[in-house]
Amino acid sequence: MSAPLRIVYFGTPEFAVPALERLLASPHHVVGVVTQPDRRRGRGQKTSDSPVKARAVAAGIPVLQPERLKDPAFMPALSELRPDLGVVAAYGKILTDEVLAAPPLGLINIHASLLPKYRGAAPVHRAIIAGETMTGVTIMRVVKALDAGPILAIAERRIGPDETSLDVERALAILGAELLIPTIDTMESGFINETPQDDESATYAHRLKKEDGLVDWTRPALEIRNLIRGLHPWPHAYTFLRGKRVILLRAIASGEQPREQPGTVVQAQNGRLAIAAGDGVVDIGELQAEGSRAMSAREFLAGHHLAPGDRAGT
Repeated sequence: MSAPLRIVYFGTPEFAVPALERLLASPHHVVGVVTQPDRRRGRGQKTSDSPVKARAVAAGIPVLQPERLKDPAFMPALSELRPDLGVVAAYGKILTDEVLAAPPLGLINIHASLLPKYRGAAPVHRAIIAGETMTGVTIMRVVKALDAGPILAIAERRIGPDETSLDVERALAILGAELLIPTIDTMESGFINETPQDDESATYAHRLKKEDGLVDWTRPALEIRNLIRGLHPWPHAYTFLRGKRVILLRAIASGEQPREQPGTVVQAQNGRLAIAAGDGVVDIGELQAEGSRAMSAREFLAGHHLAPGDRAGT
């Protein structure tokens, strides 16, 4: 390997921590971290460090937290770090032309999908919602267009039938971290292949909104199950039972063909809460009423009176 590189790292959430850990353990020098400003987090809405900032502070690395990348003080502070390369992982802001031009070797991004599929903010969630059985990570060169840069490295991973977005994202964070250092070393050697993406095959993973979680019971049972998996841990799939909002945490799709209309409770006894869908039945395994803790269907039914014929979604 050539001389160690000076690297500035752009990242914010837990997904970005494993790659930062790998960089810190490598011969390369992490000379600075750029992360989002401190936000209010958790139930108490207390201001706290992002996971990436917390790790950087623990390692004694300078941290930059611009509210906007065009803030007058940011570019001089970034330039003072004299980075050779920038590495991005779920930073959460669109990088400016000035930032892209700052490191001589440019910037590379760890993206949680098999590009060009699922460009955008929520690739893992959208893949699971769509029923994908395969995903992966792509390391690409950052360009001005969103997630459209040439591919430097790619690694696949199967999505388990019961895995949630939280499960898959944690696994992809580790997979991306494992892929990062070999990619940087090959890139530094000058022998890396940069494969252009096929823009015509691109799909876009739109940012999640709370209203995305409202279950449409006319949809097929498997689609509803995938929605529940895909929206965990946020914003969660939900429905209304007897007028009260209920978060759906775990479910299975049954091939049982109900006579009832979609959204009708077909069973609410003996620990089974089953609701008719467009082409089958969704068995709710775990759920959470607002203001309450998560509980099994059996626990929920012990404290909430439901009966066959009740309607979900109203």
